[in-house]
Amino acid sequence: MKDKDLHAHHISQQYNSELDDIKTRMLEMGGVVEKQVANAITAFMSQDSGLSEEVKQGDKLVNALEIAIDEECTIILARRQPAATDLRLVLSISRIISDLERMGDEATKVAKSGITLGELGGLPRSVLEIRHIGDHVLSMVRNALDAFARFDSDMALSVAEEDKAVDIEYGTAMRSLVTYMMEDPRSISSVLQVLWALRSLERIGDHARNIAEHVIYLVKGADVRHADLDEMSAAVQNKK
Repeated sequence: MKDKDLHAHHISQQYNSELDDIKTRMLEMGGVVEKQVANAITAFMSQDSGLSEEVKQGDKLVNALEIAIDEECTIILARRQPAATDLRLVLSISRIISDLERMGDEATKVAKSGITLGELGGLPRSVLEIRHIGDHVLSMVRNALDAFARFDSDMALSVAEEDKAVDIEYGTAMRSLVTYMMEDPRSISSVLQVLWALRSLERIGDHARNIAEHVIYLVKGADVRHADLDEMSAAVQNKK
């Protein structure tokens, strides 16, 4: 479902502005995180210390945005006592910014692993795993944010479906890399950095799925946290 008019305008123009502001600021925060993830993948692949530092600095901005937006949400809840879709909007944003902040933390870990890997002598046989899973996860982040911006529960469901594919790819990559370490013990230190980076990317994918779940709650009013894909699909198809 896509519904840009999901939230009605209120008599109070100030209230409208407050709701629009937290939506805009959340998407701004999402844009910073999306850039962090993209830069972290590139920094890891190239062991670019300058780009890694940029990712770390971006994390400070993300943390500040989380605090500021959360405070705005709290003020709206206290002053406006929103109901129905407005309440779902404020609650969803409050939850989404928490997932975005954790994405930023994981992106920073990826960037740091890239620096350590450079000190160890560069990438072992694992470039394709990082690039492929990284691109897939970045697409999930972008689509999850787009789903929120458009109030599109169908797009949100597709993000959850992508997460399942990423989990499968992650498991395959982990098994391959463990086998590689067993065959060449000299590679253990380097491959461990790749494993940790892959783990962080997989977690970013999990947080993107969480955002998708919040979007479905926002649009459909159904709490699909911990639901499987069939249950999520049923909630999205509900014409409520």
